[in-house]
Amino acid sequence: MDKTGDAQAEILARLDRLESRDEIRQLISKYSLALDMRDMNAMASLFAPDVKVGGGRSGRAALRDWLDETMRKQFDGTSHHVGSTIIEFVDADNAVGVVYSKNEHECGAEWVIMQMMYYDRYERIDGRWFFRRRQPLYWYATDLNKPPVGSRKMRWPGREPYEGSFHELFPSWKEFWTRSGPDEALPEPAPLETFIETMRRGNEIRGNRVR
Repeated sequence: MDKTGDAQAEILARLDRLESRDEIRQLISKYSLALDMRDMNAMASLFAPDVKVGGGRSGRAALRDWLDETMRKQFDGTSHHVGSTIIEFVDADNAVGVVYSKNEHECGAEWVIMQMMYYDRYERIDGRWFFRRRQPLYWYATDLNKPPVGSRKMRWPGREPYEGSFHELFPSWKEFWTRSGPDEALPEPAPLETFIETMRRGNEIRGNRVR
């Protein structure tokens, strides 16, 4: 390929990245709308056809049925507010993302607010972007009138408080509190498209479901 062809290919690749980022952002917002409006078919259609749900189950129908039961039993109403979002590409058809979400839940007589983030994996299948996985990382959940000060910030009505996993994907949180000051050596900036994975440093969290 000559230089003109190389330049055109580079422009097309960069344009594809821009369009893909926008489509993924729309995917994230569509998830919130479908979930809050309880359109479980629309919500399930945002995931890869063979999405893993847990308990040995997989597929969109299994995801739809699990979330239908979960939302029906636990919440009278919800509102998911998408915040800071980082999307980075593994390759042309795979990406990862971190999405902040501030949520409100009507739980009978209590109004529970929640702060969390999602660690997402996205995949382009047949020209369209889908969620491959959504891993929820919770910081707090508490009644609107009860600030979540102290430990065990996940405080749902009818169950014992427990710790969330908001900080567990990123080792820097614990490291910050185990040292008395800043690190002596300042590392080089993370390579482009690997900011999230550089911060994660291969850390994994097991057990959280797709929501």
